[in-house]
Amino acid sequence: MLITLVFFIVGSVIGTAHFAWWQSLPAFQPVSLVNVAGVGGGIGISLVLFAAIAVLTVIMEKRRHGHLEQAPMVDKPGAERWLSGPWPLVAGAVALALLNFATLALAGRPWGITSAFALWGAKSFELVGGDVSQWGYWQAPGNAAALEASVWGDITTVMNVGIMLGALAAANLAGRFAPNFRIPLKSVLAAVIGGIMLGYGARLAFGCNIGAYFSGIASGSLHGWVWMAAAFAGNMAGVKLRPLFFDGEAGRKPVAKSC
Repeated sequence: MLITLVFFIVGSVIGTAHFAWWQSLPAFQPVSLVNVAGVGGGIGISLVLFAAIAVLTVIMEKRRHGHLEQAPMVDKPGAERWLSGPWPLVAGAVALALLNFATLALAGRPWGITSAFALWGAKSFELVGGDVSQWGYWQAPGNAAALEASVWGDITTVMNVGIMLGALAAANLAGRFAPNFRIPLKSVLAAVIGGIMLGYGARLAFGCNIGAYFSGIASGSLHGWVWMAAAFAGNMAGVKLRPLFFDGEAGRKPVAKSC
């Protein structure tokens, strides 16, 4: 994961170098479901799309496996489960929604995480003598101000550090913190390639599955749904390529994880 993060940052910086060129290409006008159908209509359209996806996945899973996969039974008492997990899916969904709302209220924008990685990379590049200030991405007022200020003045940076510390604490409480330093070379190569692609793509898409997808749909932007379709296609390709980088069961049956 650390290897992926490092090269995610590298890919993010490369993405900012090319950002102005991508922005100069012909593009559709932004589409807001809220502007098109109103607040109620925009929410209704998203709910209908979510329901259609849920029905489709249920049908596909039953056709392929004959039944739906059941959530594992959890025999932990209430307080222990909330500390060490796993949380009920509904509780996790509500927590994510509340977190996004809190971010919107405190930061004035939907939740996002990857802009901080671009900032970390740009500041690191400048420490070794590089200059990104003339790149189009870093000439935008908000980005230019972040580049000049302390990294700790960036809200997204502070949130990301908090998320990492929280994830470490959660892994410890669940007894699942087990660093692995014996990584096959092919897996390292996958982390390098995947990290660069993730970072580069996140800059072009204005975020990853948090900023572009989750917050994009939550804010009523059509681009969140477009991102989902493109990400689904990319995941299908990734699953096909996975055996090239991972041996045995890990290559054949990937475990679902978040960004």
